[in-house]
Amino acid sequence: MRRNRKIGRSEPALTNITRSTVRFSEVDSMRVVWHGEYVRYFEDGRESFGREYPGVGYMDFFDNGHTAPIVDLQLQYITPLTVNDVAVIETRFIDTPAAKLCFEYVIRRESDNMVVARGSSVQVFIDAEGNMCLNNPEFFEEWKRRWLTKE
Repeated sequence: MRRNRKIGRSEPALTNITRSTVRFSEVDSMRVVWHGEYVRYFEDGRESFGREYPGVGYMDFFDNGHTAPIVDLQLQYITPLTVNDVAVIETRFIDTPAAKLCFEYVIRRESDNMVVARGSSVQVFIDAEGNMCLNNPEFFEEWKRRWLTKE
């Protein structure tokens, strides 16, 4: 049974903010950011998150014998971005005991702080043999202990 929930309504464990200036190549014939670019902005957010909180970047997964493909992606468009707008991408890590990575995203236009899109993604861990992990890999458990332990 699929659960419906409002995007961006969970309590984030960790948050990262990054910015991206909209390039001409990202807009469509209507002069607004093409809808598929928002998925790229989400990825920019995850990569920036991994730099701020080392251990959950794509190469970290690979170096530990795992990959983490996206298995669920939600995206809600609210208002468009245009050329030269600065997108402020807020990436929120949502902690869960399950063997998966959950992120939520809020994208705002920097000039007026208007929310332009919201979304979420779920990634699962795949080991070197191509099997989905039913438990968190040890490197991810170590990452969680490092970044989520309250002192």
